Amino acid sequence: MEIFGETTVLLIASMVFLLLIIIEVKKQKSNDRLPPGPTPLPILGNILQINSKDVFKSLSKFSEKYGPIFTIYMGQNPVVLLCGYDVVKEALIDCGEEFGARGHMPLVDRMTSGGHGVIGSNGERWKQLRRFTLMTLRNFGVGKRGIEERIQEEAELLTEEFRKNNGQPLDPTSYFGKAVSNVICSVVFGDRFDYENKTFLRMLDLFDVNFKWFSSFWGQMYNIFPKVVEKMPGPNKEFTKNIDDIHKFIAERVKMHKETLDPSSPRDFIDTFLIKMEQEKDTPQSEFHIDAIVNTTFDMISAGTETVALTLRYGFMILLKHPDVEERIHKEIDHVIGRNRAPCMDDRSSMPYIDAVIHEIQRFIDLIPLALAHKVTRDLYFRNFFIPKDTTVYPMLGSVLRDPKLFKYPDQFNPGNFLDDKGKFCRNDGFMPFSSGKRICLGEGLARMELFLFFTTILQNFSLRSPVDIEEIDLTPQISGFGNIPHPYQLCFISR
Repeated sequence: MEIFGETTVLLIASMVFLLLIIIEVKKQKSNDRLPPGPTPLPILGNILQINSKDVFKSLSKFSEKYGPIFTIYMGQNPVVLLCGYDVVKEALIDCGEEFGARGHMPLVDRMTSGGHGVIGSNGERWKQLRRFTLMTLRNFGVGKRGIEERIQEEAELLTEEFRKNNGQPLDPTSYFGKAVSNVICSVVFGDRFDYENKTFLRMLDLFDVNFKWFSSFWGQMYNIFPKVVEKMPGPNKEFTKNIDDIHKFIAERVKMHKETLDPSSPRDFIDTFLIKMEQEKDTPQSEFHIDAIVNTTFDMISAGTETVALTLRYGFMILLKHPDVEERIHKEIDHVIGRNRAPCMDDRSSMPYIDAVIHEIQRFIDLIPLALAHKVTRDLYFRNFFIPKDTTVYPMLGSVLRDPKLFKYPDQFNPGNFLDDKGKFCRNDGFMPFSSGKRICLGEGLARMELFLFFTTILQNFSLRSPVDIEEIDLTPQISGFGNIPHPYQLCFISR
């Protein structure tokens, strides 16, 4: 009986497996008008054909075989990928309405309580929250002189922190994180945090850990099999706890703002949001409520901290590897600004080389190579392929940033990608680190200002030195998934 029982179980399992294959084959036939792509396995899709340590490279190989528009299966769900400037531009700009919605990403849903913030929302909710957020950022000086002075202040405080180290080797990760986060915190919370504030440091650590996890193998598994991974022990439990802890921190700040709010004189983003909530308290299905304020604030802090801080961290690592570039930047700073005043945004037009270097750093590091997921808003034919409504689409921004038709040195770090023959800065349509179209990063202007002022101020005050031979500096990402994260490193800031 025992043998018979095992045989019966095996037969049942085999029948179930065959049934799943039949269902999957039928599903594939129903999707046979989608762009071509590798044959998926039942249940798993194409996940085993993708290198979890370098997702973008794996997908790029598919594009070489199947063309600039191809389909893979994440589990049982088809995902269309767009590769190269021409295709990405046509989708995000020329067909912006059709490709403008946020695609399904369970991790983003988990971080934003089901899409209550700006990043993960769609439809009327997204329109209202994005419009309100952009207007409020402008009202508090983003893109204007007010925020420029705030960044200049933070850059000076950061240089003082580096100076305290007396040229000894240090890991710049936490320094950049604190300085960059304080800029957006001053807009959202109305004030900056002291660099030693334990609550502030805890929040930054939570964001850092979660960004790494988002780019890890388990982060990718969560997006494919969220219900399964959610129930498993492991790092996913830490990820969800970290999100809850950040939400609690923000909710506490909102509560503090409520208690001291003066509707006639809003101090920051949270005050302005609270006023809007009060104005719409009797409006059925208003998009301005407690979940919206917490999640929109979460979006602003996370996007406004990690991306710029990682770009600075990666950028200074690149400069260590290329001392000739650093030397030329010093000459331009000394010629245009000198040593006796702080850099300002008006200087950028007179400093084509450092402008080109910053653009090239962003292009070369390709921080978010796949962008966030989009989805199509209706059934459509795109370049002769049928894409059904609500299909998830990833515009491969990394393929645009390394498109050989647009960049002279697509696979090298070379500021010449943004300089003409006379050394003047030249714009390039392939420069899309902030994405493009309707879903372009709403903090693009702030990020550009931060990068210029932080890089220029630091290099005005310091020369860089590596404690190891520059041949040992590895510029390939340590983690390459959702984001490209550099290896840890140390450098010395030597006063000039």
